[in-house]
Amino acid sequence: MSSTPAPSFLTGLKRGLLHRCPNCGDGRLYMRYLKVDPECEVCGHDLADYPADDGPAYFTILIIGHLFVAPLLLFPFIWKAPVGLVLPLTVLPLAALTLVLLPRVKGAVIGALWAIKLRKAQDAPGD
Repeated sequence: MSSTPAPSFLTGLKRGLLHRCPNCGDGRLYMRYLKVDPECEVCGHDLADYPADDGPAYFTILIIGHLFVAPLLLFPFIWKAPVGLVLPLTVLPLAALTLVLLPRVKGAVIGALWAIKLRKAQDAPGD
């Protein structure tokens, strides 16, 4: 039996949200805005093997849509104010929030994939 404990799902999510290596929690996850480091500089864990693909974008759209856009439609000023005023007052903060949230959601997805031990083709069900 292995003496290392099973990875915690919440630990993976937390480390990913903080842009840290899900394995050790110390190394950085990204080398640029959304470009994942090939391996952790602290523990050497292979970070490029986690298939985040389009999941982070879909989760970000889901979160932004439910927490920002849907409640915004309930305010009367959206329907009564001129379009030239409403558009910059809503689209600019919405774009900024999306750009801030996307790397955090991608980190959380990578942390979740680490916790459930799902890597690219080698662990995929099927063939």
